[in-house]
Parts: sequence; C-alpha cells; structure tokens
Amino acid sequence: MLYLDSQPAFDRFAATLRGAPLLAIDTEAASFHRYRDRVYLVQLSTRTDTAVVDPLAVPDLSALGQLMADPAVEVLFHDADYDLRILDRDYGFHAAHLFDTRVAAQLLNEPGIGLAALLDKYLGVKIDKKFQRADWSVRPLLPGMLEYAANDTRYLPTLRDIMRRRLEEMGRWSWAEEEFGLIEKMRWTVTGPAEEAYLRIKGARTLRGHQLAVLRELFALREQIASEQDRAPFRVLMNEAMLAIAKAMPTDANALRDLKALSPDQQRRRGEEILAAVARGAAAPRESLPVFERGKRTVPDLAYEARLERMKTERNALAERIGLAPGVLCPNGHLEAVARLEPKSVAQLAEIPEMRRWQREVAGEALVRASLGKSG
Repeated sequence: MLYLDSQPAFDRFAATLRGAPLLAIDTEAASFHRYRDRVYLVQLSTRTDTAVVDPLAVPDLSALGQLMADPAVEVLFHDADYDLRILDRDYGFHAAHLFDTRVAAQLLNEPGIGLAALLDKYLGVKIDKKFQRADWSVRPLLPGMLEYAANDTRYLPTLRDIMRRRLEEMGRWSWAEEEFGLIEKMRWTVTGPAEEAYLRIKGARTLRGHQLAVLRELFALREQIASEQDRAPFRVLMNEAMLAIAKAMPTDANALRDLKALSPDQQRRRGEEILAAVARGAAAPRESLPVFERGKRTVPDLAYEARLERMKTERNALAERIGLAPGVLCPNGHLEAVARLEPKSVAQLAEIPEMRRWQREVAGEALVRASLGKSG
C-alpha cells in the first residue's frame, strides 16, 4: 500500500493507471467532526496496487477525474452515492462506467449489504471497523488508519468479479447496468433553505410560539460557534439540548443548570451566550414568530388506497417468489405513483420516471393486474 502525500508522488502513481481497465475508489470525509466538510482522503486500488492519497497535500487530483470520466475505465465503489456527490462538490469529478458492489448485493438479495459482511462472506476477509467514525481531517493520521482506509478498496476488484458473475448467472446483469447508469448521474445538491433548517429538527413541532423563536436563536448561535471552530454542530450543542432549553426557556443560570441539558463545561463556557439567545427568542415580536405551514387536508381516496394495497400484496408475493427484497423490486414510492396513474397496460408504466425498465419488465404485469383489480 502506498501513501501519496505529495503532488509528484500522486502524479507518478496516476501515470501507472493509464490504460488500467478497472479502478476501485473510496473517499473519507469528516462531517461527523467538522463544520466545513471536504474530501480528506482518497483510496485507489487496481487489481495489483493500492494507494491512499492525501488531498490536503495533493492539490491537483485532475488525473483522477480524467480516469473516472473515461468510459474504458470501470470505476468500482461500494455505496457510491455519497462518494460521487462529494467528488462532484469538491472537484467536479463524475463517473462514466460504474460498478457499485452495494447495489449488486441488493440485486443478489444478500442479507447483509455492508462491505464488511460481503468481504466476510465471499472472501473470508474480516474488516475491523475500529476507525469507522474516525476524524480523517487530523494530521498526522493515527497508526492503523491508513491500513483501515486501504481495505475499503483493496478487495473491491475481486468482489466485483464474483458479484458480476452471480448477476449474470441469475439473469440480473442488465438490472445492475441500469442501476449503475442512474448512479453515474449523481450530483451534489443542497436540501432546503439554510435559514429554515431549525424547523427540520426532529421534535421542533412540539414547540409553539416563542419557544420556536428561542430554538431559532439557539440554532443560529450553534451555527456561529460551529463555523468559527470548524466543528460539527452537534459537537457544539446537541439537538436534544436545544429542544429542552427552547421548551423551558430558562431565564437564569440556575434554571439552565437545573434542566441538565448541558454538561458542566458547556454551562461554564457557553451558559451566558445561551441565556442571551433564550432572551432574544423570548422577546421576539409576535409577527416574527416562526410557524409551521399547515399541510393541505386531503379527502381520503378509498379507491386509490385499495389499489395500493392490492399492488403491495402482489409486489410482496412476487418478491418472495423471485428472491428479492420488496423495496428493491419496487419501492413503496413507485407503487404509490402506479396507484395514482391507474395504468391499463405495462407500457403506461413508462410514464413514471423513477421506475426502472427492469422493474417494469419484472413486476409490470402484476402491478397492472392489481391496479385493475384482477386476480393472478
């Protein structure tokens, strides 16, 4: 295993990859530890070599982007979704020819689709998850971290060979190709306005009026501190603590301490700031108080619900017969779209963009039959 912590070292290794038909990739970020996340480590493996790249010391990774964009290079990931999103966000890199061992495991109906479970089952390799929540932004890296990181790609080429062969034997390779093609389109997206993020905290809907205003102030304070210290927000103040404080709206240090929402260290270092945030929220003008948008009331559609239940029954029975998880064969969201469409033929299912071609081919007749209320 090579550790590439300089531009010349990376460039030399990248030169050896030209013409390689296959490249396994993984990344390590640090969102569990840092406010401003980024790619802190990139692992690369061919069939013969493995390297761990330090992007903090290697400013130009464009050679990797060129390899990923080459349709002649099959790029391997395990659970590519997040890796592809952050590689797009940080570097603008995109994959053109993908194989995802996690997706392959789902299509093979594996009971365990995590990398450790698959390596144990197929290769007899046991992976120590000691550094699963490690802070990959630290330098120097702790002993054992590099070897742990390398194991995330080292065995992927062999695992890929086994899984592709099994997919072909089961007649599911075309399914995998379609899934891989969709994953190749993954891009980084930002979800929801940042200023409303506090309303998405689990439990926020239990608060009312000025309590929500206090939560807004606490959230803003946490964001400010987390940004200044480059720490993950939950490491500054847990959601549960903010909710407890917002609900009680303490007015002095004793009341804040009695809540037991803060550690003694947090009480000592941040108590005054937190009480000031509570006071700002408590004094917020009524017209500025946050409110949750009321969901539109819908009239129950009994016919739709009956169609949906029939389709779930058909989907589940078919999944059992062919050996596939129901949610892989056809997720509930797809079923809901089919129930709304009320298709009269399998061809109509093409109007549902999220539904795969292979899903229409395998389950289409059963779903249409259930939609029409016909028995199998």
